[in-house]
Amino acid sequence: MITTVCLNSSSKKFRDQCPASEISDLRESGDNVVWADVSDPSSEDFAELAEEFGFHPLSIEDCRSEHQRPKIEEYQGYYFIVLYEAQLAGPHDRLELRELNIFLGANFLVTVHSKPIRAVETAGRLWHEWTDRAEHGAGLLSYLLIDAIVDDYLPLLDVLSDRMDDLEDQIFGEFKPEALEEIFRVKKQLLYLRRSITPLRDVFNTLLRREQPIFARETHVYFQDVFDHLIRVADTIDNLRDMLGSTMDAFLSVQGNRMNMIMKRLTSIATILMSVTLVAGIYGMNFTFMPELHWRYGYVFALLSMVGIGAGLYVYLKKVDWL
Repeated sequence: MITTVCLNSSSKKFRDQCPASEISDLRESGDNVVWADVSDPSSEDFAELAEEFGFHPLSIEDCRSEHQRPKIEEYQGYYFIVLYEAQLAGPHDRLELRELNIFLGANFLVTVHSKPIRAVETAGRLWHEWTDRAEHGAGLLSYLLIDAIVDDYLPLLDVLSDRMDDLEDQIFGEFKPEALEEIFRVKKQLLYLRRSITPLRDVFNTLLRREQPIFARETHVYFQDVFDHLIRVADTIDNLRDMLGSTMDAFLSVQGNRMNMIMKRLTSIATILMSVTLVAGIYGMNFTFMPELHWRYGYVFALLSMVGIGAGLYVYLKKVDWL
C-alpha cells in the first residue's frame, strides 16, 4: 500500500492521500516535496514506484530482497539507503530488527518496509511541525526519519546496560549459574546491533561528501547531527561489549573460586573420613595377638580415638579456612 503526502515549500501546506498516479506530476514542481511510504509492498507497488520515480532496476531489486546489509548506493539523481530500526519485543525482550529501504532525492523521499516502523510515524508528525524549514526539502524529511531511528537505539542500549547491572548482582550477590545464558544472549544482541549500526558510518560519509548536488549545503548540517548521534551509539555499543567481556571474566572467576571452595571442602571431609577409617581398619583386622582385641574397653577406646582424630582435623581445617 502506497501512502503519499506532498508539502508545498512556498505555501507550506500539506496535501495528504495523494494518488500514486499523480506523483510524477507533483514532482515536476520544484516547490513540492513528495513523501511516498510503501508498507508491505506488492509487485504492483514496486512496478508503480519504478514508473513514477524512474528508479534503477538494481535498486528496486535490492528493495525486494530483504535482509540487506545496511548501505548506501548512489544512482542518478537519488540515493538508495538501507537501515534497520531496532526494538525489544516479547516477554523475554527479544531483539527485533526491522528493515527500512529509503529512496532519497532532491524533492522526494520513498520509504519501503514490510513491517511497521515507529520512526515513520515520528518523522511524519515532526514534518508537520517543522513547516518553517520547508525550504530544506527532502533533506529535512530524511533527517527527521533517520534521526528518529538512530535516537531509538539509545533507550534500547540503556535497557541492555540495566540488564548487565542485574547480571553483575547475580554474579557477585547470590551466584546464579543461569546468568551465563543471559550473558551470551546480551552479547548476541550487541553483536546484531553493531552489525546494523557500524555500516551506517559509510552511509553518512557518503551523504556528507556531497558527490551528488542533491541537497543544499545548509541541509548537510542535519546529516552531521545524525552522524554525531550515530558515533555516540557506536561508542556506547563498544563500551557495553567491553563491560560484557569483563562480566564474563568475572562470572568465570567467581565460578572457578566456588569450584575451588567445593573441592577444598570435599578434600577436607575426605581427609577426616580417611583418618577415622584408618583406625577402624586397624582394629577390624581381627588378628589373634592384637593386645587391644580382648581388652574390655578396646571398643570404647577405638570409638574415642576416631572421634578425637576427626574432631582435631575438623578444628585444624576450619582454622586454615578449608571448611
